[in-house]
Amino acid sequence: MSIRKVVKYGQDSLRQPSKEVHKVSQKIRNLVQDLIDTMYSQNGVGLAAPQIGENYRVFVIDVSTGNEPLNPIVFINPKIIKKSGACLSHEGCLSFPEAYTDVRRYANVMIKALDSNGRSFVMEAKDGSLLARAIQHEFDHLDGILFVDHCVNRFEAEEVLKKFNLPSLQLEKLIDEPELAEAVDKLKEELLKKEKEKKETEANE
Repeated sequence: MSIRKVVKYGQDSLRQPSKEVHKVSQKIRNLVQDLIDTMYSQNGVGLAAPQIGENYRVFVIDVSTGNEPLNPIVFINPKIIKKSGACLSHEGCLSFPEAYTDVRRYANVMIKALDSNGRSFVMEAKDGSLLARAIQHEFDHLDGILFVDHCVNRFEAEEVLKKFNLPSLQLEKLIDEPELAEAVDKLKEELLKKEKEKKETEANE
């Protein structure tokens, strides 16, 4: 198929909710292949249809690393049916070139979707794995939600966007996640405590 232009942050289309796919037609299969080709061309982990200007509930992910064979996973009309736990995720996005910031995510997700042959499947991703975080990131795109809407520190996120000449945060789009925020804050405290203990141990050796 073809490598498509990735829509950049600031363009209205990234904020539009996507429509359901009524039939996994050749047109949709072509779209899937374009998503896969474009994702690989940009060295991405995932890519959603709105990111190449297509208003469909479709995204692809490949979390293979190093010498592992490529393993693209196709999600059509996905629905997250279960989510639990919390994790801190340092994320970027192909629509935000070079910009990364810490965001809140669920640690465990279960998702139901169709594959490129129109067959239904259920997938579970656990323990804050790259797959679990990527599923949430790409799923958000289908509802016009962007990773910066989950930012842990909006002032840090603003600085990062400014550094890479990207538009400011849309404050009205920031997602209020009190329970997740509290769980992530506890995680951060635990990480800082462990780091401090490690330094103290090293200093005493």
